[in-house]
Amino acid sequence: MVKNMETKEAILEIKTAEASYTLPAKQINIDTISKQIGMDIALKDIKVSIEIAKPSAETVKIVESAASKGEFTIVAAPVEFNVRCTYGDQSVEVKQFNSYVERSIAIPEGIDPSKITTGIVVDPDGTVRHVPTKIIKIDGKYYAKINSLTNSTYSVVWHPLVFSDAEKHWAKEAINDMGSRMVINGMGNDKFEPDRAITRGEFAAIMVKALGLKPGTGLSPFDDVKASDWYLPSVETATKYNIITGYGKGKFGPMDKITREQAITMIARAMQMTGLKVDLQEEEIQELLVAFGDASKASAYAKSNIATCIKTGVVNSKEGNMGEVKGHITRAEVAVMVRRLLQKSNLI
Repeated sequence: MVKNMETKEAILEIKTAEASYTLPAKQINIDTISKQIGMDIALKDIKVSIEIAKPSAETVKIVESAASKGEFTIVAAPVEFNVRCTYGDQSVEVKQFNSYVERSIAIPEGIDPSKITTGIVVDPDGTVRHVPTKIIKIDGKYYAKINSLTNSTYSVVWHPLVFSDAEKHWAKEAINDMGSRMVINGMGNDKFEPDRAITRGEFAAIMVKALGLKPGTGLSPFDDVKASDWYLPSVETATKYNIITGYGKGKFGPMDKITREQAITMIARAMQMTGLKVDLQEEEIQELLVAFGDASKASAYAKSNIATCIKTGVVNSKEGNMGEVKGHITRAEVAVMVRRLLQKSNLI
């Protein structure tokens, strides 16, 4: 049945009173599961379990501890989402998907929907990461619609941040929103330093957080990214998802200040994951670049990426100094651009 659903590109939806799970059948990838089990067996003999469950008491404690350490408030009780394929005494969990899978968690009665900042994944070791989340209303009831590439334990939190040095900044709304969603960190003492340039290593980390990706295990894809570097797990993951490719010859330049054309290129690559698509003809690319600051002077590799981000509205030359494509991008501009990527992709 699952194989037939894959062929027909069917979507399976599981609903409970507290949560729902919207799973494209092809994300189960039953043929790959069959190979993992490692036997010449009929697909009909594999049992597929799709589960929405309350986590164990131990997992709840891990979530509560993470909330205490991360200084956020849990708004909705944690929920576990699992997909498991079983044959005899062998079991394979489907933990990773190759496109975003949607699940919704009901917001308890009496909770002010404006007092919710994001959904989170809590890993077994207590590590917390943001996942793209949008608050929606269905038949008078509020839900947190969460999109993620993994199965795990999810919760919904209130984590408001307001940066004092962004109070009168043009990017104030995006800065505070991305900070509250745990995508961009402050610099301490309620400061954000919105006009400071950002490094390539920092940008890779922000992209991984914004997309809700799990940081890597510490295997460096570049010669100049060392095991002791804090950004290594993010660079590893961003490389895995083809968001970054480096300079070539094993170099990434993690401490180099990132230029706007480099940042925009990484954003455009991320669109392949978020499903934000745009059709561009060569003539249209040239027209868009001519109308956007000095974009016509951009490096050859960046031109179509810049045009893509202009057409989708992810970048705007009237904000900050975005029209200067070879200049260094600021922390404020990054906050705006990353937020808009998630908004235009309908993820937040």
